[in-house]
Amino acid sequence: MVLLLLLLHSGFCVLLPSPANVSISSYNLQHFLSFWPSPGTPHGAHFMVQILGSRRTRWTSVSDCVDLKPGQTCNLTSDFMDPLDHYRARVRAISTNQTSKWTVSRQFQPLSDTVLGPPDLSLSGCGSCLVLRVRLPTDKLLQVTSMYWELLIHVHRTRDGAEFKLKLPYKQESVIPYLEPGVEYCVSVSITTTFNPTSIFSERRCSFTSPPPSEISQFLLLGLCGVFGLVVFLLLGRLIRIHVRRFKPATCTA
Repeated sequence: MVLLLLLLHSGFCVLLPSPANVSISSYNLQHFLSFWPSPGTPHGAHFMVQILGSRRTRWTSVSDCVDLKPGQTCNLTSDFMDPLDHYRARVRAISTNQTSKWTVSRQFQPLSDTVLGPPDLSLSGCGSCLVLRVRLPTDKLLQVTSMYWELLIHVHRTRDGAEFKLKLPYKQESVIPYLEPGVEYCVSVSITTTFNPTSIFSERRCSFTSPPPSEISQFLLLGLCGVFGLVVFLLLGRLIRIHVRRFKPATCTA
């Protein structure tokens, strides 16, 4: 650590090659910076990271990332506190008596540049509708007011493969109305925000809007239809015979 402070405040020559491919990746608001040592970087060199927010004028060192080895990443999750702020990060190489110029990342906004993973989804029927219960993929989204969230819903009807999509404001419990009673639907959901359309759909969950008729009920219904049809057939036959007898011409006898 003493060596690092001496290097930071000394006026030695800039000779080391700057780090390459400095980038920030993010999943569910977990942010990591990665980089590659450039060709010519000496064995034993280490790397340090600093960040700058749009509301600040001075770069600050990331305490856990002042002595990184090649191939290590820097966790910036706790340093990017405001999900709506814009940040930059920079990396430089340091050796015994040498340092490199800084390599600066592109601008990064936590909420818009993260990939939102699939939410937890449960599904139940409510007659001619489905009730969706959705849990956010990360509690870190609770930092952002729910007015920015939307549910992107993909609905698939099992019987014939018919599909449709809809968007609803995010709620922990939502309803998909105007569905067929007693029919199975499968649903998958993703969470999107006003700032970030990049999200992953949940696994598909399936449910009937209402309990389907049992096989016994179906057989009973078919039996009743058959009996009704037979009765109608017999009645029609009897009516036809009566009609024929009534209008049968009389025969003359000698």
